[in-house]
Amino acid sequence: MADSIRPERLSDAEIEQALENVPGWTLRSGKLHREFRFRNFNQAFGFMTRTALHAEVMNHHPEWSNVYATVVVDLVTHSADGITKLDLALAKTMNALYEECSARSN
Repeated sequence: MADSIRPERLSDAEIEQALENVPGWTLRSGKLHREFRFRNFNQAFGFMTRTALHAEVMNHHPEWSNVYATVVVDLVTHSADGITKLDLALAKTMNALYEECSARSN
């Protein structure tokens, strides 16, 4: 069962290299970090809803908060005590969803 497989923590070098493939994300306090800005609360909350559906399928959930048109996200795999490929996959998904939101708002 996929839920019982513990993802492996990435090395610092692997994380630094992977950050090149997830624009907008930085390393902050041992977690992947990004702030997404939207035109309004409705757009921000819609992004969170779409992200939640993907996160649930992945069984990997972000640490995040929302204040009006800003969504602040930190990603880390607690069971691995660090950043794993799951965090990078969710970061890429969130970037794609954000791009979709941006394209619709233009």
